[in-house]
Amino acid sequence: MIGKHSMSKIIVIANQKGGVGKTTTAINLAASLAAAERTTLLVDTDPQSNATSGVGVIPPDGRTVYEVLVEGMDPKEAIIDTQMPFLSVLPAHINLVGAEIELVGREQREYLMSTALKKIGGQYEYIVIDCPPSLGLLTLNALTAADSVMIPVQCEYFALEGLGQLFNTINLVKKTLNPNLDIEGVLMTMFDSRLRLSNQIVEEVKRYFGDKVFETVVSRNIRLSEAPSFGKPIILYDAVCSGTRNYMELAREVMRRGALLEQDPTTPSAASGGTTT
Repeated sequence: MIGKHSMSKIIVIANQKGGVGKTTTAINLAASLAAAERTTLLVDTDPQSNATSGVGVIPPDGRTVYEVLVEGMDPKEAIIDTQMPFLSVLPAHINLVGAEIELVGREQREYLMSTALKKIGGQYEYIVIDCPPSLGLLTLNALTAADSVMIPVQCEYFALEGLGQLFNTINLVKKTLNPNLDIEGVLMTMFDSRLRLSNQIVEEVKRYFGDKVFETVVSRNIRLSEAPSFGKPIILYDAVCSGTRNYMELAREVMRRGALLEQDPTTPSAASGGTTT
């Protein structure tokens, strides 16, 4: 097996429920990894293209993820640098709305994203994919291409609703299309420490998912919701707010988990910090 560092680590941010902080997480995880000087590509597969505009990018006509998936364009031709060093974006466009229908009769239609990303294999340490809020063909393509899935869950009453459906899809993809797909983790978003309900939801989700829940919790933060309208990740919009701290913590957790996985699990000293000879 090739060591992970010579390949990109592909993380999909998915939840078919809208309004859970999925795009916010995709933008700000990607930007925080880039801030840690990890070469990162943000891939926007949502026709609303909020991840694209959220990093201040207006895609040129005819050079978006649509052309990559539907017309087989080389992704290198559509990737755009952002205002942050180490962060590039493969932008989306509203014409993706039609992609699901256009691709339905296509051979190997679930592997189009996977095929495209193989062309840029070693160029990025991390590839973060934002998905539409549905479990259609675009999300399926992302899951088939990915190493892992991060699931943002809002701290609200119906938090776990619909997650069963998402897990069925993930298991189906694992069984039939991508046996290497892992759960990167469940991320609690829009947490309000003043609300007992928020704390109860976190406890419930931890009971349900155990150590798959990230230690990092993303607090409800006004700056975080303002940043996209300025075309900036939170770290460029307000470097000292809680949103920036939360997503930098999340990036560190993702990098730390990755580093632990890279070490040989048969050497106990690797995890305990001891040295091996």
